[in-house]
Amino acid sequence: MEKTAVTRGDPTPDNALGAYAPSSQRGDLYAGAQPNVAAKWETTARRLLSLSQGAHGNIQEQVARESQELGLTFRLIGDEDERPWPLSPMPLLIGTEEWDQVAQGLIQRASLLESIVADIYGPQRLVAEGHLPAAVISGSSQFVPKMVGIKPSGGHYLHVYAADLARGPNGEWRVLADRTRFATGIGYALENRLALSRSTGSLLSDINTRRHAGFYGDLRRGIAADNHRDEPRIALLTAGPYNQSYPEQAHLARYLGLPLVEGRDLTVISDQLFVRTIAGPKRIDAIWRWINARQIDPLAFDSHSQIGIPDLFQAWSNGGLTVANWPGVGVVESHAFSAFMPRLATKLLGSPLKLPNVATWWCGQETEASTVKARFEDLVISSAFGGHVKGLPAGRTRAGAQFSEAEKDTLLAAMQLRPIDYCGQEIVHLSTSPVLVDDQFVPRPFTLRAFVARDGDGNWQVMPGGFARLSSSGDLRTSLMGDGDLSADVCVVDDVPIQQESLLGAGESPPILRSGGILASQAADNLFWFSRYAERAEMTVRVIRSLAGSPIDVDGGAGRGPDTIARLVDILVQWGAIKAEQARSPVIRICGSAFAEKGSPGGVAALIGRTREIGRGLRDRMSTDFWRVANRPVPSFDADHSESLLNASNMLIERLSTLSGLTAENMVRSPAWRFLELGRRLERALNCCRLTRQFAFGDSRVDDLGALLDLCDSQIVYRTRYLTGPMQVPVIDLVLLDPNNPRSLLFQLNHIEEHLANLPLLVEDGVPERPLRETRAMLADLLSLEAAGVTEEAVQEVEVRLLSLSEALSQRYFLQVERPDRNTQGSLLG
Repeated sequence: MEKTAVTRGDPTPDNALGAYAPSSQRGDLYAGAQPNVAAKWETTARRLLSLSQGAHGNIQEQVARESQELGLTFRLIGDEDERPWPLSPMPLLIGTEEWDQVAQGLIQRASLLESIVADIYGPQRLVAEGHLPAAVISGSSQFVPKMVGIKPSGGHYLHVYAADLARGPNGEWRVLADRTRFATGIGYALENRLALSRSTGSLLSDINTRRHAGFYGDLRRGIAADNHRDEPRIALLTAGPYNQSYPEQAHLARYLGLPLVEGRDLTVISDQLFVRTIAGPKRIDAIWRWINARQIDPLAFDSHSQIGIPDLFQAWSNGGLTVANWPGVGVVESHAFSAFMPRLATKLLGSPLKLPNVATWWCGQETEASTVKARFEDLVISSAFGGHVKGLPAGRTRAGAQFSEAEKDTLLAAMQLRPIDYCGQEIVHLSTSPVLVDDQFVPRPFTLRAFVARDGDGNWQVMPGGFARLSSSGDLRTSLMGDGDLSADVCVVDDVPIQQESLLGAGESPPILRSGGILASQAADNLFWFSRYAERAEMTVRVIRSLAGSPIDVDGGAGRGPDTIARLVDILVQWGAIKAEQARSPVIRICGSAFAEKGSPGGVAALIGRTREIGRGLRDRMSTDFWRVANRPVPSFDADHSESLLNASNMLIERLSTLSGLTAENMVRSPAWRFLELGRRLERALNCCRLTRQFAFGDSRVDDLGALLDLCDSQIVYRTRYLTGPMQVPVIDLVLLDPNNPRSLLFQLNHIEEHLANLPLLVEDGVPERPLRETRAMLADLLSLEAAGVTEEAVQEVEVRLLSLSEALSQRYFLQVERPDRNTQGSLLG
C-alpha cells in the first residue's frame, strides 16, 4: 500500500521530523501525539541530529559505544557467542495522559492474574463453577499440580509481572502476552536507559522523562516485605552464564545489590535455604527466580534437572523462603488463557478489562473452533499452550493466510484430533514510531514490554516506560529479540520537571557498610580459576614470544640457540599448547599453532576462551572496564610472519597486564579480590618452578638462563645488579628466593600467605586452617635455603607442594560437587 505522508511541516533546523512520513497519523506515536508531546519528539530528534554532527561520531556510534561500555549483550537461541545489544538512539516518547491509562490497565491486569493464580492453586472455584475449563489449566506445561494447596508465606503469588503491549492503528493499546514466570527484559529496560542517558547528556531531563529508579527500589522492597525477618537477604537465582538472558540478570543483580547465585551455590538445611560461602553457609530469605519451576528442585519435580536445589520445595512450602514469582504462576501465560480473560475480569473484579488482550478463540470449545475454521485466513494460528504441535512446522505461531492448501488441510486435520492444542487470534496491526537510520527518521512497527512490581506495602507499581522492540520484518510475536530487530528506551514524558531520584529513594540513610557482602563458594572458585587461566595464558604467550624472537638482546642477534629453542618447544608440549608431533614443525608454525588453535587445551586461544567463559559467570562482580578487557578475543595475526605474531603476542600480554593493573588499582580489598590474587599468585609460583627446572639445571647454558630471565620478566633487574651475563646461582636467587622481585617464587608465597591469613575462618578458634598451614611450611623451608644449595629436586618438591595447596584451597573454599554440563542449562524464552 502506498504511504501517505503525514508530517508536521517541512524539515527545517527547528523541525528535524518535518519529512517524517508514516502511513497513518493515529497509528504513529509521533504523528498522532498531542501537541505538547509532539514538541518533545521534535526536541529529541533535533538534539540527536545535533549530537551526530559533533566530534564524537554519529549518535548511533555513540549509543553503541555506551552499550558496549555497559557490557550490554544478548544471545539468540542457538548462538554460541553473545551479540552486541542493538539499541536505537531514538526513544519512544509517550505522554503522561496516554501512559497513565495504560498503567491503570496493567495494575488491573496484575491484580486479576494474582486472583486467578490464587484460585488455581487454592479452592479452584473458577473450574468448579464453570468459568474456566479444566483443560485450560491441565493442558499447560507450566501447571504444577504439586503446588496446589501451598500458599506463599507472604500471601503473594506474583511480585513482578511483564506484559507485551501493542498499539493499534487507532491508538488503542492491547496486551499481546502476559509474562508471569520471568520478567525478561526488565534488566534491558534499565540498561537502555543508562546507555541513552550517557549518550545524550541532559536530553532526557530536558524533556521531563519520568525516572526508573523508584520502580526498581519498589521491586526490591516488595520482595523484602514478604519476609518475616528484618534486613532479609534476597538472592537472584539464575540458570547460569549460558542462559539466554544471563547478561541482564547479572546487571540487575549488580544494580539491586543482590547476590547472583546458581543452584549449585545453594543448599537446604532444616527447611531453610543457605548459600555456600567461603565463610560457611549463610541464610537466604528470598529468591527472585529465573529458573523454570520444574527445574528448580530435582527431588520434587524434574529429577533430571542439573541446575536446581534439592529440597527447595520443602523450604518454601514450610514457610521458610519467599519465592518471586511463585512456582507454577506460568500457567496463566498460555494463549488459551487469553480467551477467558475478559470473562474472568467481570467475574473476579466486577468490571471489564481496561487494557484488553488480543481477541482469542480457544479451539477446545466447539463454537470457538468453528469460528477459527471459518475465519482461518483472517487469524493467526497459535499453539494453545506454547509447545510444538502438529501442523505448525514453521513455529508455534503463524498467520492463516500464509498456509498453503496442503498445509491448511494438515493443520485442520490435526485440530480435529486435538482441538485443545490450538488457538486463533486476531491479527494485530501495529503502530509505528520514528527510528533514526543514517540521519533520516523512518517509521518502524513496535511492541512494548511493560513491567509491574509490588512495593513494600504490597501495592502494584508500574515502571514509567519499559522496553521496546522495533521490527525489521514486521513480526514481533515470537521472542524477546530477533535477528535485525532494534531495542529502544521508552520514555514517559511529563509537562513538569521530574524530581531526581536514586535507587534508594527518599528516607533515612542506610547504615554504613564496608564489607563486600557474601562471597559464594562458586564465585570464589570462578575468581580463582579466572586469574589462573589468565596467568597461564600470559606465560604461554611469553614462551611463544621468546621462541619467535627475543624481546631483549645485547648484541642484536637473531633469536635463541637451538638448545634453548628445544627447551622452549618442550615447555609448550608439556603445557598442552601443542601436540608432541607438532614439535618437529618449523618454529613459526609451532608458535602459530600454540597461539591460535583452540583444540589444544594449553593453547593460548583455548586458555583465553576459558577465561572469557568463566568471566561470564562473574559479570555481576566485574566493572565495565574489567569486563571489556577480559571479554576481548585473541588478537588475529598472519601465521606466516613472525613480526605479526610478535605484535599479537605483545598486544595480548599488554591486555592481560591491564587486567592485573585493574585488579590492583580498582578493586576493593575484599575476599573476592583475594581469590583473584590467590589464583594469579599460585599459578605464577607453579610456572616459576616449572621454568626454573626447565632452564636452570642440567647442562643449561647462558642462553637458557637468559630465556628464564625473560620469561620471568626479570632480565632488566638482573642486568642492573650484575655486570656479567646470566649465571646459574644469581639467576636462581632472583627468580626463586628474592622477596622483593614481584615475579619470584618467594614473593608469590609471601602474598599467598597474606591473603589466606585475611580470609574468614569457619571456626574462630585461632587455629590456622590447612591451606595456611601448608603455605607457612613452604615459606619456612624456602627462607632457609641459599641459592647455591637449591637443587632441581628441591624445586620439584615445591611444585608438588603447590599442587597440594591448590587441592587444599579447593576442598576448603570451593564446592565439592560434580559440575553440570553448562551446555545443557535451560534458556529463558522471551
